Order: sequence, then C-alpha cells, then structure tokens
Amino acid sequence: MHQTRVIFMGSPAFAVPALEQLLEHRELVQVVGVVTQPDKPAGRGRVLTPPPVKVTASGHGLPILQPAKMKAEATHQSLRELAPDLMVVAAYGRILPPAMLAIPRLGCVNVHASLLPRHRGASPINHAILAGDREVGVAIMRMEEGLDTGPVFVMRGMPTPAGATTESLSATLATLGAELLVEALPGIVAGTLAPTPQNHAAATYAPLLEKEHGKLDFTKAAEVLERQVRAFHPWPGSFAKKGPQRVQILEVQVLPDVHGPAGQVVTADKHGVIVACGQGGLRLVTLQPEGKKAMPAAAWVAGRGVAVGDSLG
Repeated sequence: MHQTRVIFMGSPAFAVPALEQLLEHRELVQVVGVVTQPDKPAGRGRVLTPPPVKVTASGHGLPILQPAKMKAEATHQSLRELAPDLMVVAAYGRILPPAMLAIPRLGCVNVHASLLPRHRGASPINHAILAGDREVGVAIMRMEEGLDTGPVFVMRGMPTPAGATTESLSATLATLGAELLVEALPGIVAGTLAPTPQNHAAATYAPLLEKEHGKLDFTKAAEVLERQVRAFHPWPGSFAKKGPQRVQILEVQVLPDVHGPAGQVVTADKHGVIVACGQGGLRLVTLQPEGKKAMPAAAWVAGRGVAVGDSLG
C-alpha cells in the first residue's frame, strides 16, 4: 500500500500539535519534509531564534526547508524533489504562490483557526475574541489562490471560553485542529471526503496586526477594551499613554457603573486604578510601565506613577 507522502508547512506554536499528530499517525502518512519560516531575532538580546515548528522537526530528524523567497524556482525544486502527495499547512505565515500549490498531486490542505468564511486571514483568533464571538473553531480546507477562500472539508466549533486570551485560545484550537486534521486525512487522501464551497458573501476578514493597533481608545465602551486586552495578548499587546510614557495594560476588569471623561483616572488606590471609558470603566489590574517590570496597578499607585485626575490617552 502506498504511504501518503506529506510535506508539512508551519511556523508558530499553533502549528506544532498538527505536526506531532501527523508524526504519531505513521499508518496514515509519512512526513517527508518540513517547511518553516527563517530563524528570526527575538527577545531583548535579539538572539536568532528558530520557529517552534523547526524545533519539533529537528527533534524528529526531519528534513527542514526555510526559504526566504516563496516564488523562487530553487524553493519549488526542493519541494518537488521530496515528491509529496499532499502538503499540509498550519499557520505557515506566508501566502503560497500557485506554482507551489500545484506541486503535490493531492493538493494542499490548511488548518485554519476559525469557522470559515468568518475571519479569513492572518489573525483569526485575535479577531474572534475582539469581536466577542460566542463560538470559535477550526476548519480543514483545500487551499487555492485566494486568501482562505477554498472549499472546506470539515469544521468543528466550540463555545468561546470565558476570559480567553489569544494565547490560551490558540493552544486549545491548535489541539482541536490537529485532532480534526487526522480525522479528515483518510477521506481527503481517498477522495471520499468532498469539500463544501464557502459562502463568500458571508466572509469576514482578520488582517495581520501591527504593534500600534494595541493602543487603547478610552472613548470606546469598557467591554470592547476588555476584549481588546485579551485579544491582543501576547501580541501586539495593549497599551495606554500617560504623558510621554507608554504603559502596557496586561489585565483589566469591566466596571459598568463608572462615569467621567473618557481616559480619566477616577480611582487610584490599594485596589488598583479605575479609568473612565466611553461607556462604563476599566479597573486596571496588572500593567507594565515603560522600562519597568509587570506589576499590580496598586503598586503603580503606591510608587506615585499615577493619581486621580490623570489622563490616559
């Protein structure tokens, strides 16, 4: 019996469970190579750091490719030499050109962390939390040229956990997606699992986030800002400005019965800091002033970093 040869493409921690599941199910597939992003500087020391998928692949002795250019013929030739039947993609981080999609005889499938066609794009988990979605999930889809527009083999949803951050929800959905992938693979390989076209008219988009997107706009409702803090943890983070100082806001609570000019500190005591919003207020629980370590908001008050009447812009 011919064993299905798979090239796995992925980069961050979200992709690791999918790779591990493929490696555990050798009766289904043979992982013949892994494609991941190039190593990048990380941390204060800007130390060159491999993506999590590379670390996992190295531990299993798999061939690893880290192409800088996706359209380069040398990249495509390296993939062709691995003779894949199928490519499995999970949060690789780059758009695959048509010539690459055409390499495996069974095409390419993607593990996408949303209930398509909702939240197509690079940041589906962030945007699901930001939008206050009550249900989240994963989709196994056939890849095509469009951005997450391909037909879907299978989806699985779950209630959004209370208080979920992007970090915590990513771990949950990574496991769910990996399990769903190996459930769907036999039908995909055999051609017995037919994908269903998406309703393109219902599509929403989750574009890549930038650091400046994290600035808190206190004219918005407190519950919206609370979702932002969770949605943008750990990246790009949420912050406010107190004068020239940038303060990372790490944990907050919504207080519906707070009134005052948006952005004004209305309470600063041993219980923390309360800031008025466009609707309601936020209790700042944990934060990190620029150049300092993370601390309880009460410690910021005790150190005279903030007082009642101050404005956070």
